[in-house]
Amino acid sequence: MDRPDLDWAHLDFGYRKTDYNIRYTWRDGEWDEGVLTPDETIPIHIAATCLHYGQEAFEGLKAYEQVNGDQVVFRVDENARRMKRSCEKIFMAAPPEEMFIEAVFRVVDANRRFIPPYGTGASLYVRPLVIGTGPQVGVKPAEEYMFLVLVTPVGPYFKTGFKPVHLVVEDEYDRAAPDGVGDVKVGGNYAAGLRATLRAKQAGYTEVLYLDAKEKKYIDESGPANFFGITKDGQYVTPESHSILPSITNKSLITLAGEMGMNPERRKIHVEEIFGFRDAGCCGTAAVITPVGSITWHDRKVEYVTGDVPGEDCTRLYEALTGIQLGEREDKYGWIRKIPEM
Repeated sequence: MDRPDLDWAHLDFGYRKTDYNIRYTWRDGEWDEGVLTPDETIPIHIAATCLHYGQEAFEGLKAYEQVNGDQVVFRVDENARRMKRSCEKIFMAAPPEEMFIEAVFRVVDANRRFIPPYGTGASLYVRPLVIGTGPQVGVKPAEEYMFLVLVTPVGPYFKTGFKPVHLVVEDEYDRAAPDGVGDVKVGGNYAAGLRATLRAKQAGYTEVLYLDAKEKKYIDESGPANFFGITKDGQYVTPESHSILPSITNKSLITLAGEMGMNPERRKIHVEEIFGFRDAGCCGTAAVITPVGSITWHDRKVEYVTGDVPGEDCTRLYEALTGIQLGEREDKYGWIRKIPEM
């Protein structure tokens, strides 16, 4: 396999051109067979609903090279189901689960040479996307849709990698409204979070930690990821809320935390509880786990670790999950799917 000349161990989390992306079109009530293309641009109608009314949903997953040389993806079926839910909530045609998985396999297989070598810490990021391409001037769903999947090799989401980050509690801006679309992966949620994230970074923090939009006293999630805390007695707790995205990584960590005797629980977490945790982290596909070094709320600050050394609980969970992804530990759950030759 003729891999490109990249410094695999020092990749950032950014877009790099690969050989192909794949595109399917929904028209007259059905999806076509999809086509692989090297074209990085999309011809689109000026009245497309994705441009005017936000009909857009996306996913994120990764392909890895394992210790034995297998090239695999992690829990792709969960991404397919979540994409379907996102599309249905904003009235778009949803790719069937089988077609979603086939599309991921086809495009990753066509770009195998861009899967970073095992041991580099890098991966091939896979971005499925559904957009409304049919023109509408009135506020209503499109009559045509495009489902596409692009891939790009990436390093860690945060420049620091698996090192502690510093959060600030955001209680002025809201990321998503209760019973809105905060629980699905649509682009508007991320656009709404930019102002808080950029303000936090300008103030010297890594990211924000949102509170619920209704009462402003319960933790929702971090800017790009779910949040979890480890209590003083070793329990894994993560927020229960109708306005946060159900993270596939968090779902996996809950399973692993249960195996470790950490009695995982989804529940409302009052912001005051941050001062009683012994460890905390953010979790999602892009970063897997990002250890939290400190959280600042108004004039109060709690520090979980000092320096660049992650907490023991985050480290155990990170090693367990990445061990399965990289084939260093047994996959007892059927989370790993080997990329077939298409």
